[in-house]
Amino acid sequence: MQKKLSVLVATCALVGLSACSVLPKPTDESKNWSAEKLYAEAREEMAGGHYEAAIPLFQRLETNFPFGVYATQAQMEIAYAHYKAQDQAEALAAVERFIKLHPNHAQVDYMYYLRGLINFNDQLGFFSFVYEQDPTERDPRATREAFAAFKALVDKYPNSKYAPDSIERMSYLINAMAQYEVHVANYYYRRGSYLAALNRAQDAVANYTDAPAREEALFIMIRSYDKLGMPLLRDDTQRVFLLNYPDSYFLNPGARSDAAWWKFWAKNDTRPRPTSSADAPWWKFWAKSGPRPSPKDAVE
Repeated sequence: MQKKLSVLVATCALVGLSACSVLPKPTDESKNWSAEKLYAEAREEMAGGHYEAAIPLFQRLETNFPFGVYATQAQMEIAYAHYKAQDQAEALAAVERFIKLHPNHAQVDYMYYLRGLINFNDQLGFFSFVYEQDPTERDPRATREAFAAFKALVDKYPNSKYAPDSIERMSYLINAMAQYEVHVANYYYRRGSYLAALNRAQDAVANYTDAPAREEALFIMIRSYDKLGMPLLRDDTQRVFLLNYPDSYFLNPGARSDAAWWKFWAKNDTRPRPTSSADAPWWKFWAKSGPRPSPKDAVE
């Protein structure tokens, strides 16, 4: 019986293999398309938001037509499509490849800007929205990388049309980095590690002199000096604090808003970051809506 079963299984396998050899193989319709056809189809997929479908078409375009404007345009579009598909690693790899291959390209400033956007969105973090986490409580690595990317753009291409937006984002990121130091200082203070809290607060004050988070950092320094039994330094810091922030809400905790500072996406205006603590909270400037710029079409 077992022998008959083995023969039956072997027969079925052979029939299956034969059937596979008879069935027609799927054909790649795009294999023989012209550069214009590939580009038009890829752009149509992009326009429909089908970024995963557009990427292989752009890759085929670059492979089949490696020389000329179509290839470089395809490389830019691939980076942008990965960015829109929220594939950060692939987007960054495509950006770095383009910058390395075309350091003098007319639109290389856009690729520097896109690199900043990719890291900036990672800094905000999708899951911080889901779990209602303050994004400055997260690992600041992406924040620093985003700042470095925007700074590279502004330093290398100060007249770029992307420079003004990059500068605004850098202002946001500076305070995000300062606010992270404040979070760490508060953590140490709550645990009774007052010297560690003092050191982190001092770092925020020294390294981010124009950041609004400096106000809270100074307040933590006052409290830490007090806990450490250092009244002279406490009083000196308090004089600096009152001179710079005479109406600070840290002096009147009951007047503070319960709204989370980082929920800037609910704001509808587009004002720049306030220059003083008397203005609206610094984070509320970030409410820009609409799609981020895509690569300028160089082949039309």
